[in-house]
Amino acid sequence: MILVTGGAGYIGSHAVLELLLAGHEVLVLDNLCNSSPMALERVESLAGRKVQFVKGDVRNRSLLNALFASYPITAVLHFAGLKAVGESVREPLRYYETNVSGSIALCQAMAEAGIFRLVFSSSATVYGESPRMPITEDSPTGIPTNPYGQSKLMAENVLKGLAESDPRWSIGLLRYFNPIGAHESGLIGEDPNGIPNNLLPYMLQVAVGRRKQLSVYGADYPTPDGTGVRDYIHVVDLAKGHLKALERLEQVRGVSVWNLGTGRGYSVRQMITAFEEVIGRPLPHVYKARRPGDIAQCWSDPTKAREELGWAAEKDLLTMLADAWRWQSRNPKGYAADKVAASQTANAATALAS
Repeated sequence: MILVTGGAGYIGSHAVLELLLAGHEVLVLDNLCNSSPMALERVESLAGRKVQFVKGDVRNRSLLNALFASYPITAVLHFAGLKAVGESVREPLRYYETNVSGSIALCQAMAEAGIFRLVFSSSATVYGESPRMPITEDSPTGIPTNPYGQSKLMAENVLKGLAESDPRWSIGLLRYFNPIGAHESGLIGEDPNGIPNNLLPYMLQVAVGRRKQLSVYGADYPTPDGTGVRDYIHVVDLAKGHLKALERLEQVRGVSVWNLGTGRGYSVRQMITAFEEVIGRPLPHVYKARRPGDIAQCWSDPTKAREELGWAAEKDLLTMLADAWRWQSRNPKGYAADKVAASQTANAATALAS
């Protein structure tokens, strides 16, 4: 059985689906602070199999100990964490406590239970502003420009130190570039709380009428068209990378680092143009001054993941955007409509019972 922390979230739910489709038994631990149990219900319907779910916090050692004692867990995919860059600047301690202390508590409970195979959800933000592109795994980690990125790098360093201290550990650090898209069914996708921090979720909410226009921060970067360039990867390709890493960690010890990206960068202007092609109409947008902390360009060299994991991203940009639009247009309020319906059903059941 695989324990997936944060398994009801955006990337976690897609990984849970891939695990189920591959025949694994899955236990999800999620406190639902930025996710919905509806995602797991839909994952179960897509997979035709059940997911074990426990609502709880990865920082809760006694709960973790109980889970490892009660379930036949053999490995962990660790997604649980906070991920909003702007929020991390406002609430740094919350980010360090959740992302760093949560990872420490998880590893302590794993070691106590004799489980030493861990795939960690990291981020390309750990490279900071890299002087050369594309970014390889041996590019130096920089000084991340915000507490979110710093918390990911701190957690990586904790895991490296742990593996150096105990040869039983097999740890994979997966440095994601920019996950976008949704499952092709349109049933599960990204449903951020509040104002989206990332480009595509904001574009989707503008297109569906939830927001007036997209603000593009910076049109004067040293890039071909002046806007920021990023490496966008389909969330399903990303999820499949976790399964490949899980398999690889059965054969290797210590810490392994893999970039998960496509190896190609797209600018914000290119993203807008491609998205307009998908939705068949213009997307209202305005250009504003750069935001502090944003970097000009960032894309991966995914060669190591291809050679060591046998993994490569397969879906192109238009597929990523079309899948994301299918999810958003069928779920204009994300999982919220389901939450309302579930609440109404529960209220009706209560009324009948009284």
